[in-house]
Amino acid sequence: MDVAYKRRLPTFSSYPCVRDHTGIQPDRKMSRAAERLRLMINHLDRSSATISAVPTSTQTFTSHPQTLRFTHDTGLLTPEQRLFYEENGFILIKNLVSEEDIDKFRKAFERICRQEVKIPGLVVMRDVAIVKSEFVPDEKAVSKLQDFQEDPELFQYCNLPQILNYVECFTGPNIMAMHTMLINKPPDAGKKTSRHPMHQDLHYFPFRPADSIVCAWTAMEKVDRQNGCLVVLPGTHTGTLQEHDYPEWEGGVNKMYHGVRGYDPKHPRVHLEMEKGDTVFFHSLLIHGSGMNRTQGFRKAISCHYASADCYYFDVKGTSQENIENEVKDIANRKYGLGEMTLKDIWALRGRLVQGERTSL
Repeated sequence: MDVAYKRRLPTFSSYPCVRDHTGIQPDRKMSRAAERLRLMINHLDRSSATISAVPTSTQTFTSHPQTLRFTHDTGLLTPEQRLFYEENGFILIKNLVSEEDIDKFRKAFERICRQEVKIPGLVVMRDVAIVKSEFVPDEKAVSKLQDFQEDPELFQYCNLPQILNYVECFTGPNIMAMHTMLINKPPDAGKKTSRHPMHQDLHYFPFRPADSIVCAWTAMEKVDRQNGCLVVLPGTHTGTLQEHDYPEWEGGVNKMYHGVRGYDPKHPRVHLEMEKGDTVFFHSLLIHGSGMNRTQGFRKAISCHYASADCYYFDVKGTSQENIENEVKDIANRKYGLGEMTLKDIWALRGRLVQGERTSL
């Protein structure tokens, strides 16, 4: 982690974003400001997202109200956590998904790898370094599952009440599950292909607004820097969507693993080391990626991208997202013979309502 950033946020374990769903660990340096916010929130209409801050001898605020742009007041997130997400674009919740549920998802994954079940629309991916090797029908042959919305067991993850309770803090009450993945990051074969380039998830999505899209990403086992944990660039969610393409890496890059072309490599970064069941929620514009898996084991995680059902589709032609539309359309046409479908048509087929009403998406 960058030294200056580490000095500003003392230790990862003391982040206000880190919370066990049975209790919280408040950041002492923010507790005074948070207490003022808590008192003010209690005196405001709960539907309002505008909070006026009062100056103190140690902090200076403008006289204008501070609008919390990225979170909704559902009563679940503490003021400290809302402020942290507003500034950084992610929040880590400890021990959110049970070991029993994770083991159930692992068994469903293994059945798919053994080809015991066939799931409509499921995309099974293999790492580019092993794709030409002899096929073995087990988990070692699969690096990722995408679009498991038709698998009743894996899709239970997207409907977990404790996940949706947090998702509502970012999307509002009408929630669509738009994109599903189970990542099985393989041991690196020596060509660094197990890396995932730094990218913004919004690059893949033909719907907006970006502030109403959030990813839930749950560790299915201990995740650390050795086996390739997520790395995030805090605060980049406040920027705009940048141009993406395949990085020019020796050894090759996995299909669909686009990366940001021009991000600042000196930007402070945080490595999200997590335990089994920990879940991170992050904004669709947050620049993030993951490093190599330097171990001999497979690093598993399950995730879902959610969007407010009030979001809307738009045509990506003529934008920086046209390259991903052409790639997705080509894959869909070769695999399913879908012809002249647009990117938004494909996403409309993937989306599933998980809470509230399907108002737009």
